[in-house]
Amino acid sequence: MKLFLLTALTMCAFAANSILNRLAIDSGASDPASFAVVRVLAGALVLSLLVWARNGAMPLRSRRRVLGAGSLSLYMIGFSVAYLTLDAGLGALILFGVVQISMFVIGALNGTTPTGRQIAGAAVALGGLTFVLWPTEAVQVDAAGAALMVAAGFGWAIYSLVGRSEPDALAGTAANFVVALPVTTLALVFLGGDWQINAAGCALAILSGGVTSGLGYALWYRVLPQLAPSVAAVVQLSVPVIAIVGGVVLLGELAGARLLAGAALVLGGIALAVLRRTQG
Repeated sequence: MKLFLLTALTMCAFAANSILNRLAIDSGASDPASFAVVRVLAGALVLSLLVWARNGAMPLRSRRRVLGAGSLSLYMIGFSVAYLTLDAGLGALILFGVVQISMFVIGALNGTTPTGRQIAGAAVALGGLTFVLWPTEAVQVDAAGAALMVAAGFGWAIYSLVGRSEPDALAGTAANFVVALPVTTLALVFLGGDWQINAAGCALAILSGGVTSGLGYALWYRVLPQLAPSVAAVVQLSVPVIAIVGGVVLLGELAGARLLAGAALVLGGIALAVLRRTQG
């Protein structure tokens, strides 16, 4: 039960990131690049202070930073720039679809092949997510945006898999954010952007970086060693649905039959993949 609650809390933190990002960018309080840089900076500062407060060491020179910070930077860069040209729903579908496939494939290559039950559950959950997020009108997908979101999904999959072997979740996450900050900033400067952010946008980015990203990612690294890669991949399909429900509750967005049906499929698929069959 404790693992379930911690995992659910982590997924809610991830969904909160989407809501905060949407609040800042849709309102014009920030552009995606500025939001991403402030987000990573806030996460690095908050996590570093927590590591310092407990008199811990930050493993900045560890070999784990190559994959940990590198994949975090790839996710942040791809995610931020892709949404300049992609519809939010389609972008989320590409992102989490790639995360699921990547974690399944990499896990299988490392000897943790998903069971038939997990594959079936993943298929049902992904189908439900597709039903919720697929645009109803004619879709014109920007190739560059789609490629960037695929890169972001692959980056997040690597980041999640690397976290399974991180000995200290808090210190490892802090080090990843610190190392990722200059990489992410330089890459986004090179790629260009409006670089406009006001006080409200900055506050939302700080909340996203320091709490729902920094602490949320540290909690993710805390629970990952207890989850099979296939299970970790499937449960993340709940994030877009939680974010949509959060939008309904917090932002006054509308919930229709399509959302309810899709959410039921996502949750049912996750349950099929995660819950063990009881022996009669």
